[in-house]
Amino acid sequence: MQRRDTMPPRPTTADLSKFDRAQGMRTIRKVLPYLWPDGQGWVKRRVVLAMAALILAKIVSVLTPFLYKAAVDSLTGEGAPDAMMMAVGAVGLTVAYGMARLMNVGFQQLRDALFARVAQRALRRLALETFTHIHRLSLRYHIARKTGGLSRIIERGVKGVEFLLRFMLFSVGPLVIELTLVALIFFFVFDVWYLAVVVVTIALYVQFTFKVTEWRVQIRRRMNAQDTDANQKAIDSLLNFETVKYFGAETREAERYDRAMEGYEEAAVKTSLSLAFLNFGQSLLITGGLIAVMVMAALGVQAGELTVGDFVMVNAYMVQITMPLNFLGTVYREIRQSLVDMGEMFDLLEQPAEVTDKPGAPALRVSGGTVEFRDVHFGYDAARPILRGVTLMVPAGRKVAIVGPSGAGKSTIGRLLFRFYDVTAGAVAIDDQDVRDVSQDSLHARIGVVPQDTVLFNDTIRYNIAYGRPEASLTEIEAAAKAARIHDFIASLPQGYETQVGERGLKLSGGEKQRVGIARTLLKNPPILLLDEATSALDSETEAGIQAQLKAMGEGRTVIAIAHRLSTIVDADEIVVLEAGRVAERGTHEALVARGERYATMWARQQAGEEDDAAA
Repeated sequence: MQRRDTMPPRPTTADLSKFDRAQGMRTIRKVLPYLWPDGQGWVKRRVVLAMAALILAKIVSVLTPFLYKAAVDSLTGEGAPDAMMMAVGAVGLTVAYGMARLMNVGFQQLRDALFARVAQRALRRLALETFTHIHRLSLRYHIARKTGGLSRIIERGVKGVEFLLRFMLFSVGPLVIELTLVALIFFFVFDVWYLAVVVVTIALYVQFTFKVTEWRVQIRRRMNAQDTDANQKAIDSLLNFETVKYFGAETREAERYDRAMEGYEEAAVKTSLSLAFLNFGQSLLITGGLIAVMVMAALGVQAGELTVGDFVMVNAYMVQITMPLNFLGTVYREIRQSLVDMGEMFDLLEQPAEVTDKPGAPALRVSGGTVEFRDVHFGYDAARPILRGVTLMVPAGRKVAIVGPSGAGKSTIGRLLFRFYDVTAGAVAIDDQDVRDVSQDSLHARIGVVPQDTVLFNDTIRYNIAYGRPEASLTEIEAAAKAARIHDFIASLPQGYETQVGERGLKLSGGEKQRVGIARTLLKNPPILLLDEATSALDSETEAGIQAQLKAMGEGRTVIAIAHRLSTIVDADEIVVLEAGRVAERGTHEALVARGERYATMWARQQAGEEDDAAA
């Protein structure tokens, strides 16, 4: 029996082109509202005025060669002199020709000036929408994303919008208008054969340009993919600079980056070679058409049917349409590439937000701050559940610690409380309000988090502390810093609170960063506090100092402490031991140690380890 291939057929070039056209139309439909927005008349007025200036520029441009012809005929004494030629003479016609060219440029610049604000406003709105949407996407998306590749997609997409708005309106549209007007002049002023040559030349030129450009777009897409990959590897390596140094991997990272750039180089060379082929083919076709029309005009002059001015005018028109036609290949390629780049960005915008507010969701009302997990089931992947029916309550103003081995689901508890994810089954509630029924902004405002590794913005210490409450005064910021026991350190710095902390806060030590994190959470002043292994990355001495601040910080608040070091949570009102996504034990430290089960084993092991460290 013959084996049948069940693999789907690979898409053909025609299939890809059809898909690209469909994607291109989708992108254009999405861009148009930014160009013609509802309820914003000033934008529409500017677009209309810009188009009027464009049309006037093209009319002047098409009439200009007539003045050139008239000046030449006046100088050679050919043709029947009309009243205008007799009145102004060759010099006057030459001046009029120069003024017409100046008016053409003037109308074009007026068009650009009118449209500049429209284009920049569209870019700003689209960039803001993309940036806002990325922040709305779930933690699941951000864990999987590649920062370098994502930044490239946004950068190329926004630039693509600008190019599309400018060149589609001001290059393709004007070119069509100009070609149509020139064709009509050739037909009515000369004869149908001139029109036939121009139409055939333009048809062959456009067909050749589009065919070759479609081929080049595929090459450009591969080049973009390699560019994105290389940029991602570079940013990934720089973000992990210290790790690279620790393992002496500079050469390995350079080779990894170079391999990505090698693919980019190959695609870029193909792009350059294909551009040379495109340019030569375009020149061959347009030069052939120019020679044919000029030969016909020369024969007309020799036969006495045309004047030298007519010969010059034919040449002027052919040169006039040659310049935008030579640009057509570049414009078409850039428009196609812009559509591809914008398509990637709009794909990003169409990524659904996994966690969304219900319509009209009210703000969370915190009267005491009681937190409940009611038979919660959850898994990041449906095939691998993390929490399997967790039920626990944290009474208002009390401290509950969650401990357990790696993978037990400790950090997942915190992520579900903050609603980075929605539970698969069960419910998470605060003061009897399901967190899925309230607005995310109000939920986030009521919960303060001190994570294991506080990541700071590349800005001043003042900015980072004030991130907890941006409107806070310097006095309030200093009070929070004093409560976090970091004010004296900041005051000792030459620039004080205006000291730059560097990217991700790398200019500060781990303990200093944690204290800044505590200060900004204190400034936020939330009723519910989540400590996610807040001191596990610190040395014992630093940890001891910060633990005292965390304890003071938790006074009067509902506290959930996710801990690795059990010595940090012995004062908790209740300790919950998670194992394999289930609550294995719960009780006070003393009760759990006395029980002699899972927690007691963990406690004994850690105590023995600390004693060994002390002895060493």
